[in-house]
Amino acid sequence: MTLDGLDPAAGAIMLVDKPVTWTSFNVVGKVRGTLRKLCGHRVKVGHAGTLDPLASGLLIIGTGSCTKLLPGLSGEDKAYLATVRLGAITATYDAETEEEDPKPWEHLSEADIRAILRSFTGEMHQRPPNFSAKRFEGERAYHLARKGEHVDLAKAPVRIDRLELVGISGRDVTIEVDCSKGTYIRSLAHDIGQALGCGGYLNALRRTRSGSFLIADARTPEQWSAWFDEWVKLQPTS
Repeated sequence: MTLDGLDPAAGAIMLVDKPVTWTSFNVVGKVRGTLRKLCGHRVKVGHAGTLDPLASGLLIIGTGSCTKLLPGLSGEDKAYLATVRLGAITATYDAETEEEDPKPWEHLSEADIRAILRSFTGEMHQRPPNFSAKRFEGERAYHLARKGEHVDLAKAPVRIDRLELVGISGRDVTIEVDCSKGTYIRSLAHDIGQALGCGGYLNALRRTRSGSFLIADARTPEQWSAWFDEWVKLQPTS
């Protein structure tokens, strides 16, 4: 039987608000394990678009027959709330690794930042981070990068439809981004820092939309756990 019109045993699209530190695989594993325990058999589970462990926000999970919808959903445009930290770069383009090459940032005005942001809208070619799942010479780039080996990823076409300044707090610049599938916000943060002349990296990221699905409609893992407790009560007993 369904709850809120959802039947994850047969097939459902579930919107999860992924916490920071969780991997997308952690979320899939949690849902898969819960369904196996409650249903007594394996239910197919997948997701539509990975979020890095340091990112939070909307992760679309598909179960059962709805997993066939995931490839199409993963190709939808995305929206993010991101914080770029100015004044340094990192090897991963985010806060996972230590800061390098510190440079002054205090001279930059809000007008300077807004002008640079305007230059990053539209269609462009973007180089993915070396620490990414892109393949280089047959291997995942992050495997090679972590071993200190040479990685030279080709630029890929992406599209940024909207890039708006939300606020500035010290060296942290918070922006809202509407973009195409495949856009690396880490690369965007790095490139913005380079354009400003002071360096920059992604310090925080939250996915707020994927296609027509919104973070406002998502549940946290704890909320989904409580939902499953109620759902199982509706299922017929043998």
